[in-house]
Amino acid sequence: MKDNTDNIRLSEQHPFEPFMPSGARILMLGTFPPKRSRWSMEFYYPNFQNDMWRIMGLIFFGDKEHFVMAGVKRFDEHAVRSFCASRGIALSDTAVEAVRMKDNASDQFLEVVKPLDAGALLGGLPECTAVVATGQKAAETFAGVVGCEPPAVGEWTPFAIGERALKLYRMPSSSRAYPLALEKKAEVYGRMFAAEGLL
Repeated sequence: MKDNTDNIRLSEQHPFEPFMPSGARILMLGTFPPKRSRWSMEFYYPNFQNDMWRIMGLIFFGDKEHFVMAGVKRFDEHAVRSFCASRGIALSDTAVEAVRMKDNASDQFLEVVKPLDAGALLGGLPECTAVVATGQKAAETFAGVVGCEPPAVGEWTPFAIGERALKLYRMPSSSRAYPLALEKKAEVYGRMFAAEGLL
């Protein structure tokens, strides 16, 4: 009899706590981290092949290597955390629990088992005015939770949590699989940060 245990995929709990610095004005949301073997630090966007922290380096410091540790393929976690706290950027993901349908980090093969509690998360960020989804699945998952339409790439759509009016932005994915040059991605993110008063 054939053993089908290899086809069983167990759900995973999100390994990081939401990063919620005091006074945060925007909340950035991906979908779910890659497997631990792909981490270069224990923080959001940990895969060294993911360009989120290069995008941030270009926008805020004019240097895509700003958050890269010299001589090693790692991001400087302390520098990343300090930067986000000082700029008022909170981070979390749209999936609290997920199943990888294939053995990779692709959103295409990720099943969201339990999405985030948007009300509870934003309740802890009273000065936050915008949520920034960093990819299609993150935008669609969050939009489904709060009951709005996901915006087009580079655009935003309004949504509400109770009486509180906020914006949901959809940014291009920082994954290298997303077909847009790093500098072009930085331009799109930069416009959003400028519109929200962080630049």
